[in-house]
This record gives sequence, C-alpha cells and structure tokens, in this order.
Amino acid sequence: MEPLPYDVAESMIQCFGRCFWYKDPMKAFLRAAGVAPALIDKYGAESKYPMARHILSDLADTDGGPLVQRKLLTALCNLRDLPDRDVPDRDAGLEALRDLKHLAVERDLVVRRQKEKQADRAKLAEERENLVRERAAKLAKLRDAFNAAVLCKDRQEAGFDLEDILAELFALSEIEYTRSYRTGTQQIDGHFAFLGFDYLVEAKWQKDPPTEGEIGAFQRKVETKLESTRGVFLSVPGYRPEVAAQFDGRGANIILMDGQHLTHVLEGRRALRDVLRLLIDAAAQRGAAYTPLH
Repeated sequence: MEPLPYDVAESMIQCFGRCFWYKDPMKAFLRAAGVAPALIDKYGAESKYPMARHILSDLADTDGGPLVQRKLLTALCNLRDLPDRDVPDRDAGLEALRDLKHLAVERDLVVRRQKEKQADRAKLAEERENLVRERAAKLAKLRDAFNAAVLCKDRQEAGFDLEDILAELFALSEIEYTRSYRTGTQQIDGHFAFLGFDYLVEAKWQKDPPTEGEIGAFQRKVETKLESTRGVFLSVPGYRPEVAAQFDGRGANIILMDGQHLTHVLEGRRALRDVLRLLIDAAAQRGAAYTPLH
C-alpha cells in the first residue's frame, strides 16, 4: 500500500492543528485510530502541527504505516463534529474537516470501517481514560517530589528541585516552557508564553519570604525585555503583605505566586492554566500583583 499523497497528508495536519486545542484529546484520537503509543510519545513534546507531521512521515516509511495513515484519514473523515470542545475557532476546524473529506472522496482513499461506530467510540473513550490516568500518575510523581523537597534541609538544593518540578508541571499542562538559562548578564529561572504574552520566571524556595529588593531585581530583569514581556515570581513561603503591595497598581508587569497556588495544582484541585488566569485577571482588573487563593 502506498503512503498518502502529499496534499492529503498536509490536509490531515491542518485538521489535527485546528480540530484539537489540547494535545491529550489528540493523543487519544491517534491511539484509537491505531497509532502506536511509542510513536505518539516520541513526538509528544512537540506542538500539534509538527507532532502530526512527524507521525504521518514516520508512518509513511514503516511497514504497515500507510494502512494506519488511511485509518487515521478514515477516522477524521467520519467526524461529524470537532472531537475537542475547547477549540476556540470551531469554524476553522470544521472547514479543515470539509476540505479533507473532499480530498479523500476525490481520491477514493477512505478505507472501510472495520468496527461499528459504537465500538470506535468506546475505544476512543478508553484511550482518553488512559491518558487521564497517565496524567494523574505524573502529577502524583511531581507532588511526591515537592513533598520530598519540603523536608530537604539544603534550601539551594530545594530551589533546584523546584525548577525541575515547574518545568515538568508546565509540560504536563501543555504550556511550552524553557528551563533555566543565562543571557550573559542575567540568570533567568524559566520562560513560557501564555495568552499572547511572554513570561519570565523567578522561582525561590527560601526559609523566609522574599524582600522588596529581591522582587524588584526580578522586575528590572523583566523591564529589560520587550514591552509584551511579563514576569511570574514564585516564592513557596509566600510574601509579607506590605512587600507584595509595593508591586500593585498601574504599570505593574509581574504577578506573584506562592506555595499555596502550586500545591493546589499539584494536588489536582486546580489546573495550572486556571491559576495563571486567576492571577492575571486579578492584576488586570484590580491591579493586584498578589492574589491568594482563599
């Protein structure tokens, strides 16, 4: 069996990029269509478009891969609605599906379904449940690492552990994250992009809350970057109210997180994306750099 034509594969890539918002539903869909979990994991850290492109390319070059390509094509063509309810632009997703179906029918590439629709839906639901369990297990592992760091007497070592926990937590939350790096004159603990802005990260796990000078030094780092850059200062022991208040108001470009925010995420009570939105909204609406969860 020949691999799919280039234009059909490209149309499928557009469908994966536009019909899914988070990668977990996309991974469940790939598994349900017969893509090997090892192949999905191989490119799981990439964003949706490159991930789909690499998987289709690898399938084209392996024995039995073209058949799996066609099963993927058939699964996409049999969709009557977007498989991910969180997609922000539904019209773009539906248009991508229509374009793919037109190409598939035109080329007579859709294979016959080997299972009833009910069985397919059950398999997809099972794969989604598997991904939920895998995510919960990874979150529990991060929670254990955090609890172990609580008992660590070396606060510098605990700080390094915190950087690792953050990087893995952001990856688990499907937010691309850059680990600690140097710019030549500055040490940056991390970086991520969220809702149209770039955020620098400063992560501290000291015995005492940070001083105004420590937070101010981080704010000056942020101010040396593009105007669209903001900062997230994470202090596990929290903040003194009078210090946090110094960074409220007009022109503020940083938000303050504490150990309670992080613990809620690690315990699965709130999603990291939701906590970030809460803090950003509070800063935008009330000018509050620090908003405790209670």
